[in-house]
Formats: sequence, structure tokens, C-alpha cells
Amino acid sequence: MAEGQLGIKRGIFPDFAVRVKSEFFVSQNHRVTPSNEIPKRCIIKALQDSNKKPDSDFFISGDENDDFSEANNTKLKKKKKGKHRPFMESYGSISMPSDVDNETNVSDLEFSDTHVTLEEEDANDTVPDLSSEELIKDPKHLLVQVLDKLEAVRLHALALEQWNAVRLKECDRFYHISATNLIQYAALRSMDVQQLQEALSIIGLSNLEGINAHIMASLTSIIQILQNLTHVSSKTKREISFDNEVQSPTIEVSNKNNPTSNLQSSVLNSNRQYGEIAYLAMKSHACHNAELLLGSSVEGRKTRIMVTVGSESADDEKLIYNLIKSGVNVIRINCAHDNPDIWRHIIKRVRDCSQMLEKPCRVLMDLAGPKLRTGPFKPGPNIKKIKPMKDAKGAVLTPALVWISPSGVAPPIHRSPDAVLPLNDKNWIRNLEVGDVLNFSDARGKKRCLKISEKFPTSSEVGCWAECYETSYVESGTELRIKGKKGKIGSGKVAELPNVDNYVQVKAGDLLVIIREPCLAPSKISNDDLVCPQKVTCSLGLLFDSVQPGEPIEFDDGKIRGVIRGVKISEICVEITHTGEKVSKLGPEKSINVPKSNLRFGGLTVKDLLDLDFIAANADMVGVSFVNDVNDVRMLQQELNKRNLKKLGIVLKIETHGGFERLPLLLLQAMQSPNPLGVMIARGDLAVECGWERLAELQEEILSICEAAHIPAIWATQVLESLAKSGLPTRAEITDAAVGGRADCVMLNKGKHIVKAVSTLDSILRNTCNQQPRMKAVLKPLLLSSLF
Repeated sequence: MAEGQLGIKRGIFPDFAVRVKSEFFVSQNHRVTPSNEIPKRCIIKALQDSNKKPDSDFFISGDENDDFSEANNTKLKKKKKGKHRPFMESYGSISMPSDVDNETNVSDLEFSDTHVTLEEEDANDTVPDLSSEELIKDPKHLLVQVLDKLEAVRLHALALEQWNAVRLKECDRFYHISATNLIQYAALRSMDVQQLQEALSIIGLSNLEGINAHIMASLTSIIQILQNLTHVSSKTKREISFDNEVQSPTIEVSNKNNPTSNLQSSVLNSNRQYGEIAYLAMKSHACHNAELLLGSSVEGRKTRIMVTVGSESADDEKLIYNLIKSGVNVIRINCAHDNPDIWRHIIKRVRDCSQMLEKPCRVLMDLAGPKLRTGPFKPGPNIKKIKPMKDAKGAVLTPALVWISPSGVAPPIHRSPDAVLPLNDKNWIRNLEVGDVLNFSDARGKKRCLKISEKFPTSSEVGCWAECYETSYVESGTELRIKGKKGKIGSGKVAELPNVDNYVQVKAGDLLVIIREPCLAPSKISNDDLVCPQKVTCSLGLLFDSVQPGEPIEFDDGKIRGVIRGVKISEICVEITHTGEKVSKLGPEKSINVPKSNLRFGGLTVKDLLDLDFIAANADMVGVSFVNDVNDVRMLQQELNKRNLKKLGIVLKIETHGGFERLPLLLLQAMQSPNPLGVMIARGDLAVECGWERLAELQEEILSICEAAHIPAIWATQVLESLAKSGLPTRAEITDAAVGGRADCVMLNKGKHIVKAVSTLDSILRNTCNQQPRMKAVLKPLLLSSLF
């Protein structure tokens, strides 16, 4: 933040910031001192004197169009020399929309019938440091000072709420209370209240942690306690009446003859009643929002579990069944992969298994969005590699386990094969016996064999387990011959195997060329024995028009990093600077990120609009990928209105820096529709876009904002990834999964051991359900952007 910028934006009170520039306490790099906090009298005086018309239709943040009076600017220059702008870019700066034509004054700001009368005080008085030893030794004076601070914070939150009355009016009535609390949260987070938190802790009261979901109710409750502790009644000099949506019960203040214990008991009992009412009302509203979007929670586990599936679940008839049985509440389908036929098959299987198990399971489908990805490669060969486990000398420790069965018959869930070989002839498989040896020639012409170790009946057919002691490459059409038998009885053929994905191998120092061509094969060695630069494709032309030499670029969620060295109309030359291993593989459909480039996406694509029709007819929720500003949300709302989809859930995926900065505005825009609403913390792209070192901070802040808005949050990306892929988790993954229990839903990605990962996550969430506290705010001044 530039030197000299102030803690109150002109978007709140036009000339307020100038008059209190030396007294309030909002700054990212600004240390609170006794002389820069706003006492309540300054806020009231500013409200009474404020009569200027607000700027229109843009968010005020020290813009070059600021129309401060010349006299005020002169005062600022006298106060501090040097170039500076008089306003800070504050998260709590909320401006009135442009359609407000009336002049703004105190009468326009309805502070819930709050009336404050103050005696004249010396304008040169300074506010003591709340953590000073003098105040700590004088508890009564400390209580008075803390009460003044809290009343100032409350007035600031009410002012911000009233200033955005039009914005709140545009929200659907179902979300009105949530939108109001979100704006009050923005007001609280625009101030530095760390000293106030410490003072409240000294007194033994709530230090403003954990009040995100009920800002005004908690502030009012704390103020009510302090008023009674300081013997403030309706006949004192400060007369304050609170007209909240939830009325606080009457508190009888003890007289001087009553014991102190009676006073404290009366205060605590009355406040407990009020706090329970406010807390339960807000908590009930937040839980209701989560249930509308994600379905009911499971007994013993409040956090839902979501799993991403693809075409493998369409081939494996048991996968969806086992996932739902293990505790999955939501199945996610990414529209960037596969096609409507596969999606329809997956959804049908989800509905059938859910009904069979009598466990509700919802379906989320993510729109692909304008995501930058590597393009497709030419299909690889139809081949399957079979490799036994060997020691350092090459001796076989454990043979490879191979499942042989008719096409479409999955292996039993209690064992994990190293390879699956489908065969066309069911009768030939039935005739196999334990001990039979199957000879074949692999793709390289090597003589290899499989030994049948067990016959295993399935629900529909019979399959066989076989062992292989040598590395083999089996391709489609390979003939398996039973040793000692001839003719048709003695041979069977391998059915169609899936294509192996092509990829390019890169290491640090290599050159990689990105081109517009739709399809290509990996580079080959040229005639002069020099390796040509590896090439990948990207069909989104916006990339080639937006990047510049010298800018960083990252692939596959940051696993491969490089620097752009040259840009042409249809080519980008990248020098690889980092790979996860000595040599890394970069395949098709891998993410591309350019965090420092001025890349502007255009909202929903043509493919998204086509997929939206399918989602509307088959899914429960739609995920909006790479949402960056309110126009993206508004465009989706328009498309949903055209289709009259008022019950389809909306999940905003926060995976860009712009989406994170504008999250409160995105939520307020989405709240204009009655659709169930949620937020996904897409930590993969978010870390790449905003910086790995900031990820912990960003995910905590998103959780905090969602709690304030009573919107369910989904904790996503690489949760128990090692466990899902290899069967063994890392210690950090277990901790991350437990922390994810603070969200309303935790998402796992697909993997070979995904069912085991779901069971493990279910156990973790159940064990930490009563131990894991909900989100607590670390109330530092928050400077996301000039949002409101």
C-alpha cells in the first residue's frame, strides 16, 4: 500500500477519510498506535457532517478521478510530504451502485434505529493503547475504552450495510441475511482490530474469533455484556438501543448493593439466551444452504465426500457401487473429458447404486471453461505392459498378477491386478485349468508365458488369475496358446486394449514449442542425429496473443516450469527451467498457466453452452470453471434463466487470482438467483496463479469468506492423492485431509486405490468431527481488492 493511504475509503463516507486520517486503523503494513484509532465520537461527527453525493458505478480506490476538495487535499499534503493517494484499496470499501441519485447524508443511513448521544469532548484527546499497562491495571477504564471501540466497529458495519442497501435489495430474499452478514464481515475485515481482540481476551470475553457467520449478533451481544459490566443503563450519558432482527432479552443491571457475582450471573445468563438464538439461527441457515447443494450429511460426519470419476467408472460396474458404499456423497464429472454418452452411463449407474444402497448421492458436472491445456496427441498403440517386481540385481521377487476374463468383466475388489487382459472367447476361458501355461509372443517378438494360478467365478462369468515372471508387452490380437493343446481349444486371442497415451519427455534446459496445430506425434530424431525440440499443442489462440518473452509459464499444475523465450503468430518457444524429476513426462490435456501474463478469458464457451443443456437434464449441480469476475456469473445466470433452472446448484470454482480477489462480489452476484450456491477451492491452479507460498493463506481466507456468506465450501485438489494412486498416504496428506474437515465437502480425485482413499477419508473425518473447530478468523486488515 502506498505511503499516506488511509484506512477508510471514500466509498463509505465522502469526506470522512480526510477528517479521521490520523485516527483510524486500517492498513496492511500499518502498525496500530494509540493515536490512529477512531473513537466513536469521530464516526458520529463524520456521519452528521457527511452530505456529499457518492461517485457512481465504479469502486473508489484513490482513482485518478477522485473529486476530493482541494482544501482537503491541501490538508493531506501538510500532514505528510511526498507523492501519495489519499485512499487505500480496501476489501471493506463498498460503494453505492450508479442508480442511486439521492444525496447521501446521515438521514439516508438507517442504522437500525441506533441512537447515540455523546457529550462534547476535547478534539485533541488521544485514545489510549488498549494493551497499555495503565489500562490493564484499571479494568473499569479498560472496559469503557473497549466498549467505545466495539461501538465504532458496529457503526462502521452498519454504515457499510446501509451504503449497499441497493446491492442487498438485488439479492434473492433467501440470501438476504447471508449477503448482509457478508458485507458486515467485509467491514470488520477492513479494520485492524488486533489490539481490540487482545483487550477482549484480557477481559475474558470473545475476542472476535469465530464470529464470521454472525457478525452483528456477536458484536451486539459483546457490547451488551460490556454495558452491563460498566453499569451503563438507559439513563446514562450514552443511550444506545439496538433494533436487530433478533431482539436481545432485557438485562437487569444490579445496583451497587448487589454482589458482583449476581451482576455477572445476570449478564451471562441473559447473553447466553441471546447468543444461542443468534448462533442457532445463523448456523441453521448455513447448514440448510449446505444441504440444498450437497445433500444431507452422514450421521457421525458433517463433512461430505466428493469423488471425481471418468470413463473408468463406466467400464468398471463395481466402482460406483463401492464408492457410494464407502461413504461418497457427491460424484463429480469433468466435462473437459469424455463425451455425453459416457456421462449418461455414469450418471445412470450413480442413480441405480444410490437407490440400491439407499444412500443419497448427487452429481456435479464441471463446465470445461476456457482452460488452457495441452492439446491431444495422436493415439498411441493398443498395448499393455506387464512387469514383475525385481530386486536390485534383476531377480524376480514377486511375479506380476494378471486378470484374464471376458471383455467387460472387472476383477474382484479384494485384489489389485498389475494388468487386465480381456479375451473374446468366453468358452475358452471356462476351459482353462489351474496350472495351465499360456505361451505367447509379445509386441517385441519375445517368447513369454502366463501360468494360471486360480480360477475365480464372478457374478456373470468366470475369470482367471495368472502369474508372469518376465516383463512383457501384450498388444491387441495377441494369441495365447495353452501348452500341450492344439487347435481352437488350445488358443485364444486378446481383445481390443485401450490406447496408450503419447507424451513428450522434457528436462531442465530443454526447449519446448507450443503450436496451434490440432494433433501431433512426439518429436523424433532427425537425420543428423540431433533431437528436434519437443512440441505440444494448444488450440486456444488467446494464449499466443497474450504472452511476451521473459514471462514464466507452467505445465501440469506447476510440475514443469519454464520461461518464454520467443513468440510467433502460431508458435511459442519455452525454455524448461524446472521438472519434478530428472526427466518429466508431459501428456495431453495437461494444464498450462501463465500467471504473469495479461490473459483475459471470455466466460462461457460454445462447448460450455452445449454441455449446460446436458447438465440441466441429468445433473444436480453445475461447476463454473475459471470464474474471474461478475460477468462470468451473470452470463451463467442468464443461461439458467433461459432454461428456467432455479433449482440447479451452482459451484463457483476459485482457481485464479482475479476470482479470489473478487470472491465477495462473485457471491453477491450469484445470490441474486435462488439457485443453491457453493464455492470450490481449486488449490491446484490457485497455487500456480497466486504463488505456492500464498496457498495456505488463500485457502483459509476463502473458507472464512464462505462462512461469512453461509455458503458451503468444497476443499479440493490432491487430497490423499498418494493414497488414491499408490495405496500408501503421506503424513502431510493425512493432516491436510483432517484440516479439510473444516469445509463442508472434501473432494478426492480418481486413482487406482480410490475406494481405499474414500474409506480412509471417511474415518479421518469421523474421528476429527468433534475435535476440529470451525473456521476462526485471524482478524488482520484484509486488502483483497477495491471491491465494494
